[in-house]
Formats: sequence, structure tokens, C-alpha cells
Amino acid sequence: MKVVSFIPIKLNNQRLPGKNLLDLAGRPVCDYLFNTVAGIDEIDEKYVYCSDEKICPYIPDKLTFKKRDARLDGYLVKGLEIIEAFVNDVDADIYVLTHVTQPFTKADSIRNALARVVSGEYDSAFSAVALQDYMWYKGKPFNYDLTDIVRTQELEPVYMETGAFFIFRKEVFTKLHRRIGEHPYIYEIDQFEAVDIDTQEDFDFAKVVAEYLKRNN
Repeated sequence: MKVVSFIPIKLNNQRLPGKNLLDLAGRPVCDYLFNTVAGIDEIDEKYVYCSDEKICPYIPDKLTFKKRDARLDGYLVKGLEIIEAFVNDVDADIYVLTHVTQPFTKADSIRNALARVVSGEYDSAFSAVALQDYMWYKGKPFNYDLTDIVRTQELEPVYMETGAFFIFRKEVFTKLHRRIGEHPYIYEIDQFEAVDIDTQEDFDFAKVVAEYLKRNN
């Protein structure tokens, strides 16, 4: 069984220009995930999927640069288009999609979620954060009764997808055209792993987290 990971990355970010190469506690943002993935032996091939060869000096030895069409850098391009292009470029039984904008993703989280898919028990897995609080939707309580307010720990958790990783069998994408299949495993990650850099405010928060983790790990 062939397991392939790919990290789609572009250097022309709109909301936070150059975010993937910004200095985060003494390291480029992309360096965190690059090195995390490099250390996962359960993945057979590991690619950085980028249109710009300027990323190459940042790529560690265990990862391979895979050039993609520059049109995939467009602001209106959807994530599924990028996945489709990679699946067409590189064959695998299982794909592991990760994003450098979640730099604190743990290798063990990826390993554990991947094992669920490799086992055949699940056709896919994705990272998520459990939200166990009083939620509202369209002006009404979503997960609790206003006349019987239980403790938050008694609420049924609602899971929010994150971009830390999506793991899926090839047929999930080729048949369903999705990154999450019919029988997914929801892998809960912690709040540090869930930090996602998209705006300047996100990056400022990530800097605080990075310094904290640097001091405490």
C-alpha cells in the first residue's frame, strides 16, 4: 500500500502576503510542517506542491519538490482543484494532505489518523476541534434547550474541521470527488494544533504560541 503526502503551498498569498515564509520564532512558517512531515516514516513519498521554485531552499531532504501549474495559485481556485491536479500527477493508495498554515500540527496526530485509514476501518480521516459550548444557528439554539440549560461538559460536542490534515483513499476522490469519504474518522486535535495562520492577527497569535511551545517543549 502506497501512502503519499502532499503539502500545497503558494507564495502569492492575498490576505497576508508571504505568510508561508514569515519568521515564526526564528523559523520560517513552512519549516514547522515540512519537518513534521519529514519525520513520519509511515508515509512513503512526501511532496511539496508549489508552482514557484523559490520554495526549494526551504524544503528538507526527505521532502520532494513537485512543480504545479501556476494557474492553481489563482485566488478563485478551489482546494478540490488542487487535490485533483495532484492526484492526477502522483498515484497512491492513500493521500495525506497537510497545510503549512497550521504549523503546530503534531506528527503523532497524523500517524494516528493515518493508521485508522490504513487499517481499512475508515475510508478517510480529518482533523477537527471539538466545540462543546452553547451554539446558535439562524437565530436559534443549536445544541441546547433554553428551558433546560445543562452544563457545557454534558453537551454533545460539535466538531469543526481544521486544515491540519485530510487523509483519504484514492477512490474517495476519484469516485466521490471529495477529500472526506462516506465513513470518515474524526481525529480531535488540540487548540495549539488548530492555530491557523490566515491574517495578520492569526500570525501575531501564532508567534505567542510558538514562543510558548519553544519554552515548554
